[in-house]
Amino acid sequence: MSPAPVRSLVVWVPDWPVVALERERGEPADPQVPVAVLEKGAVVACSSAARLEGVRRGQRRRDAQARCPGLVTAAADPARDQRVFAPLIARLEELAPGVQLRQPGLCALRARGPARYYGGEAAAATVLAGAIADAGIGDVRAGVSDGPFPAEQAARFGTTAGDPIRIVPEGEAAAFLAPLSVAVLEDETVSLFARLGVQTLGQVAALSRDRLVERFGVRGARLHALVAGDDGQPVTPRKPPPELHREEWFEPPLDLAEQVAFGMRIAAEEFTGRLAAERLVCTEVRVIVTGARGERSERVWLHPGMFDPAAIVDRVRWQLAEQGLRSPVERVRLEPEAVEAASHHAPVLFGSGGEERVHHALSRVQAMLGHRGVLTPVIGGGRWMAERQVLVPWGDRPAAVADRSQPWPGSLPDPLPATVFPQPLPAAVVDADGDMVAVDARGEPTSAPVVLVEGGTARRIERWAGPWPIVERTWDSARARRAHRFQIVDERQEAWLLVCEDAVWHAEGRYD
Repeated sequence: MSPAPVRSLVVWVPDWPVVALERERGEPADPQVPVAVLEKGAVVACSSAARLEGVRRGQRRRDAQARCPGLVTAAADPARDQRVFAPLIARLEELAPGVQLRQPGLCALRARGPARYYGGEAAAATVLAGAIADAGIGDVRAGVSDGPFPAEQAARFGTTAGDPIRIVPEGEAAAFLAPLSVAVLEDETVSLFARLGVQTLGQVAALSRDRLVERFGVRGARLHALVAGDDGQPVTPRKPPPELHREEWFEPPLDLAEQVAFGMRIAAEEFTGRLAAERLVCTEVRVIVTGARGERSERVWLHPGMFDPAAIVDRVRWQLAEQGLRSPVERVRLEPEAVEAASHHAPVLFGSGGEERVHHALSRVQAMLGHRGVLTPVIGGGRWMAERQVLVPWGDRPAAVADRSQPWPGSLPDPLPATVFPQPLPAAVVDADGDMVAVDARGEPTSAPVVLVEGGTARRIERWAGPWPIVERTWDSARARRAHRFQIVDERQEAWLLVCEDAVWHAEGRYD
């Protein structure tokens, strides 16, 4: 038999993924703009403006956009939801200890202590919800009932924007839950109940507990206790994580990047020191720079090994150089985006090894030349060689690189040219009569290529192959492209990759 339910208080922020998205952008949200957060092509959260247009959770992207053509969509990011909600949990813990994070945007705590301190359950719910609202959250709800599950449903279904607090009297949780749909269980049993004609929690509670246990085992007993208002699951307070972030305020605000970097030296040392005290190292750091006029620059920096204070100061300097603010810098915040156990980065017993020496050398050169002073090549997706050759700053993760595993009709198969020209080299290919070779409407060369002219030098063509067509964006007249590739070997035994587009030739690469 489950223990007697304990009065629980739940604080809930509706549509938290949408709220987290808007708060991280640092811009005031327009309530008239419909927004939806998608995961695996389905809506997991949407704004009130989107709901007015008929968008609902669980809808596919196409159905949601059909109901609301102006819908603004964004991908779900659980890490973002957790990160943005963490400061709000800290605000609650300052007012009432023992907060349990049930999911981002939803937390629970025992109601007895706050109710005694603030003068009743309604007063405690008002204070805690108000603390979240004071942080700039427009819609915050709270529910109190016998156990976390009824309290959560009270906050979700027993409140409105105008009446955000719902107190379910002691012993009346079952009556409150009875008319709610079985969909609130969010369990694989929901579809089975629907097929059996069981539509509400009250109808589930009317079923025999023994029959539910016979059908679902321990899960059946738990379901029967939930719908009967006998949620004996205790609120398990979280252990507050150590404060690993570090903020540095500048008074007065600083204009020069070098001044900011100099002022961040002690902060960077304290940041890595806090991690070391927890036996952690940082491999990804989030740097947030705020200007005196409220401008905000935010970026996640990666490191091929682990960050030390000097590397963090370099990232702050590079960020200011690449994303300069329009006003002096007032605040810089460092947050660990990804950490690892320090034992994974301990120096080896006998020497550092070749790879680590290379890493230290490249990092030192990068610190002297700047963020893009050392680049590493990555092969991306695309039809053109310049698209597939991506240069990434040392230590960074490739961003916005097309997936090379996807089909790219017209792309060149292996082996690829060893040299790819960032800007195609002008060239000309002529036949035996000195006329320019072209490709006709049927995709055939107008004559046999005989001479390649590149850089003012004429080279006799020994062998050639092609043409192979490349057709892009035929639906868009402004961006449509139609070209043909050739591979040739000249008299010097140099192999070239050539492109003929609208009877104009250029060299795309060379096989060295």
